Formats: sequence, C-alpha cells, structure tokens
Amino acid sequence: MQMESQMEAVKVEGFGPDSGVEDLGRCVDEISTTVSRFYLTTDNMELTITKSASAFKEKVKEKQLTGLEKQQQEASQREAAALKRMQELMRQFATILRQITQHKWAHPFMHPVDVEGLGLHDYYEIVQKPMDFGTIKSKMEAKDGTGYKNVREIYSDVRLVFKNAMKYNDERHDVHIMAKTLLEKFEEKWLQLLPKVAEEEKRQAEEEAKAELDVKLAQEAVHANMAKELSNELCEVDLQLEKLRQIVIQKCRKMSTEEKKKLGTALTRLSPEDLGKALEIVAENNPGFQPTAQEVDLDIDAQSELTLWRLKVFVQDKLKLAGKCSEAVVCNNINNNENTIKSNSKRRREISDALTKNAIKRNRKLSPNS
Repeated sequence: MQMESQMEAVKVEGFGPDSGVEDLGRCVDEISTTVSRFYLTTDNMELTITKSASAFKEKVKEKQLTGLEKQQQEASQREAAALKRMQELMRQFATILRQITQHKWAHPFMHPVDVEGLGLHDYYEIVQKPMDFGTIKSKMEAKDGTGYKNVREIYSDVRLVFKNAMKYNDERHDVHIMAKTLLEKFEEKWLQLLPKVAEEEKRQAEEEAKAELDVKLAQEAVHANMAKELSNELCEVDLQLEKLRQIVIQKCRKMSTEEKKKLGTALTRLSPEDLGKALEIVAENNPGFQPTAQEVDLDIDAQSELTLWRLKVFVQDKLKLAGKCSEAVVCNNINNNENTIKSNSKRRREISDALTKNAIKRNRKLSPNS
C-alpha cells in the first residue's frame, strides 16, 4: 500500500478504540499464561538475573580483595627490603658520625647551645633551627616513629650543626674554625657513602613507579574482566528475552484481511508525528524499511503478526487520544459561543433600557402639565 508522509484524514467505519478488543483480550490472556509458564520454567528469570548480578558483584569484590591483598603483601615485602637496605646505610653513616664526634674538636657541638648561660641573647635571632649531635643521636635511636626515615635526613642535620656554628661565630672565632674543619672532614667521608645512597634512592623510585604501574594494570585487568563477565550475563539475558519474544509471536492470533484493511486505513488518520512513530514500529522488524523516506511503501500483508498487533494497539491509543482532544475543542467552542450570545443579549437589553428612558423623558417634556 502506498502512503505519503502527509496523509489525508480518512473516516474508517467499524474501526475504533473498542474494535477487536475481545480478540485482543484473548490474545493477551494467552500471552500472559505463556509468559507465566516461561518464568516458572526458567525458575523466575528476573530472580535469576538478580541473583546472577549479586553473585557477579560478589565475585568482582572477591577478585578485587584478592588483588588488593596480593598488592599489599608485595608492597609490604618491598618496604621491608627497602627498610633493611636503608638500615644498613644508616649503620654505615653512624660509623662516619662516630668518627666525627670522637674528634678532639667535636665537644662544642655535642649538646644544645647554652644560650642563657653564655649570654647569647641574639642567638635565636641568627639561628632559626638549632641542632647538635646529642639531638641527632636521640633521633637516630628513636623507636616511636619520630626518627629519621633515610640517611639524607641525618646528613642534613649534621651539616646544620656546623653551619649554625659558622653562621653565628666570626670567621676568626675558634668555634667557627672548628666547625669548618669538621664539616670538611665530614663531607669527605660522606662522598664515599653517597654513591650507595644515590643507588638506593634510585632503586626505591623505580620500585615505587613499578608498584604504581602494577596497581594501574591490576585495576584495568579487573575492569576488563568485569566488562567481559557482564557482557556474558547480558548475552544470556538477551537469549532468554529472545525466547520469550518467539513465544509471544507464536501465540499472537493471525489478523484477518478485514482487520488489516481497517488498520491500513486507520494509519492514514494519524498525525504526521504519530505516523512516523508507527513506521518506526514497522522498521524494528524490517531492517531494510526506511521510515523517514519521502515516500513510504508499506505492505501490510508482508508484516509479522507481532508488528500488526503492535500497530493496532498503537493506532487505537493515538486515535482515542485524538478523539478526546477533538471533543475538548468542540466543547470549548460551544462555551465561547454561549458566552458571546450572553454578552450580546446583555448589550441589547442595555440599549433597549436606554432608549426607553429617553422616550419617557421626551414624553414628560411634551406634557401640558410640565
């Protein structure tokens, strides 16, 4: 059958919202019974899907926990190994520090500066961060987590001891000379340990980068597995829905030739927008059908029963809604006409009353008794 995008309204006899209701009702009952039996046969598909989704989430959570535990275990092992290597470096650094503190000129730097006892009232104005070997030793032996984390932290504090003394005291002062001499000796010994420190720092940086990469790859792997398993679950759901669709199609009563004819005629009564939606229903089961073409060739007889029944229900709903809208428009027009008639009647009464009053006034003026 040939249909233009803009179809003229055609009155269809015998095709209305209630046409074929009994047959459609019987078809719906049969489908409902079949669907109920289908759910029972598949042990309630919705519940199965819900359980599958829950199981899937639990499985993903378990995998994530397993991966997280493995990463935490590997991280703990790396940290333990790095700590052991750093402790060895600290032990070697402690040997250097002991050699410096045993020097005959080290005694001024073994304890905090006695600012009040020596009357050094401007000391804290010049030295912002005081440091001494006694404080360094206590921090190296701390077990409460406040100690040094690496060798470079100790190195910085040892240099600070000498730098403070050189900053506060004049170049010719004994303390300045002693601090400068010990600092030079310390730097010489530090240069011997520095390659090992640099190697360990490089190793730790590489291990941290590798750990971050491993975490990222593990997360990507988990997400990929999630997507794959979810895709499998959705495929299974699609298969179940396709089975249900085939059952519904088989249970649809074949539409008679007369019903098809009425359906085709009723399609011409739809608005352009609703007609487009109806053609989209046809296109769902007809890949080659072009619902948006300028001219559409729709063969009602070539459509599946499921498509025909879907079209019938859609057309009935839209025509029923259009009928209600038309009734509303008619009622509104009637009300407007009634209001206009009432307004005109009122105006005529006012004009008539005004003419009557004027006639009475003229009569009074013409009366002999005036």
